[in-house]
Amino acid sequence: MQIPKNSCLFLVLFCFGIAGNLSAQGVQLPMSSPAYHILDRLEIKTGLPTPYHSSLKYYQRGAAVKYALALDTLEGQTPLSALDRADLQYIFRDNNEWLGQNPLPKTLGGRHPEPGSQIDRSLADPRYETNDRKWLPWVYPTPANLFEVNTPDFHLRVNPLLNIKTGPIKDQEQQFFLNQRGIELRGGVDDRIFIYFNILENQAQFPDYVRNYFQTNKTLPGAGLTKNYSDNLFGVQNGYDFLLSQGYLAFNASPHVGLQFGFGRNAIGNGYRSLLLSDFSNNYLYLKINWEVWKFHYQNIFAELSASSANFEPGNAIVPKKYMAAHHLSFNIRPNLNVGLFEAVIFSRENQFELQYLNPVIFYRSIEHSLGSPDNVLIGMDAKWNFLQRFQLYGQFLFDEFLFKELFIERRGWWGNKFSYQAGLKYIDAFGIDHLDLQAEYNTARPFTYTHFDSTSAYTHYRQPLAHPLGANFREVVLLGRYQPFHRLIIEGRLLRATTGEDDGQGSNWGTNLLVSSNSRSLDYGNDIGQGVATTITITGLDISYMLTHNVYLDLQYFRRQKDSALADRQGTDFYMLGGIRVNLGQWRQDF
Repeated sequence: MQIPKNSCLFLVLFCFGIAGNLSAQGVQLPMSSPAYHILDRLEIKTGLPTPYHSSLKYYQRGAAVKYALALDTLEGQTPLSALDRADLQYIFRDNNEWLGQNPLPKTLGGRHPEPGSQIDRSLADPRYETNDRKWLPWVYPTPANLFEVNTPDFHLRVNPLLNIKTGPIKDQEQQFFLNQRGIELRGGVDDRIFIYFNILENQAQFPDYVRNYFQTNKTLPGAGLTKNYSDNLFGVQNGYDFLLSQGYLAFNASPHVGLQFGFGRNAIGNGYRSLLLSDFSNNYLYLKINWEVWKFHYQNIFAELSASSANFEPGNAIVPKKYMAAHHLSFNIRPNLNVGLFEAVIFSRENQFELQYLNPVIFYRSIEHSLGSPDNVLIGMDAKWNFLQRFQLYGQFLFDEFLFKELFIERRGWWGNKFSYQAGLKYIDAFGIDHLDLQAEYNTARPFTYTHFDSTSAYTHYRQPLAHPLGANFREVVLLGRYQPFHRLIIEGRLLRATTGEDDGQGSNWGTNLLVSSNSRSLDYGNDIGQGVATTITITGLDISYMLTHNVYLDLQYFRRQKDSALADRQGTDFYMLGGIRVNLGQWRQDF
């Protein structure tokens, strides 16, 4: 059965909105926030269980503060260092509206079991900091927020967004240039309904490998419609002009179930990459439902995706639609051991949503079989284990398709054995050095993983992968290091090395490009990782950031990308060094 897409979304909102006994939902931490690393390392170091499941991104600000408050009063065998305490202070400043959280009422419209609103209790908390000055007291009344509204029934935070970087690119006439300016706001009503919105205006000039990606795929990673941009002042010719925006409405129906409807991205995993769902692609429309009970966190995502891009479609044509339904069940076996099960289906219909995929609990594979197997179903799992208060072992595994006989018995390199996996290790306070954190990760995907016979049903959005940036048919090693010698200075280094196989441009399909139908494959048997035009990509990067004041950073960046290919005309090296300033934004990284 099929229904029009607008009716579908209304029906989903209605059905779950009246469910009654529907974990707390609120405003999310942006993925670029330092809070993720802070909370991750403190969970490993202290062994204190978190009130959230770390593989499900993004974290709720309220849950992050709840955990930070528990750490702040922690008394045990693992004392927090002065830098750890400074990290906690950062979280308190950045999320000051959540310092005084109340338990949610158990009925719709019910009153709080304790007197006072969330904001009343937050303002009374000793961790709530203010800037005491007589001139312009309403501008930056607190260290983290340009403007605040605090009433018992309503709160609002408004902040500027800025990221300006420039610097020369070796052997290229034009320099690297990035100019992002915008604003964000977040707020809440009655401690139950929450809103978030940001908008970023962007002008940029990127190195050749990014330009080549755009020319090949007619899309810029992480962006939507892109226009030409030139600026004589900064020497930008044929640059990019694009708009980025995110926004959502979140609702707490009960202490254990929350809903979020908006336009943005989601991610699943504990690594630098994700092979299940990453935030590499452009934003999309989604409805997300979180169910948190006992040791379980169950998440549903229903999304409307784009089967093409605005730069690929001619004229002002509407970009064709496709859809995703996904769910993830996370279970804490022990306080330091977590496993998760994941399933997603990508399907393409003519501006219609398949009603059967709205079932929030059934396996999508069984539904897809009942429909005649027209859609792309993926299943996977992830896990993490914290041990010795120094290490975290994590990983993911995803099956797109396989035959047991071909995979385990005959092993003839059948094209349909499509899977990917990840293994990683984090080491915090390495060698006894406070805030020296190291990470090693391995990712691989067999040829044709994430693809489909209907290319519009591939695991992509806006012609960009929904999982790993390299698509499929690759092996990758990631080495990361982060050192914070004192609170305001952060030094981050990374080394990524990937081997893959590209198509030759003469009609071959070796299973790397997710935008090509798997029916056009070059081989049925004898497929192996790295087949095609042999390619090696090596990326090295070093970022040095100094925080002048809360969330205001001065940056220095070093970046080098070397591509070695069996075809001489595809080889090249991109190298640049940048300087710039950031306000309330993370680093813009293009590690692909």
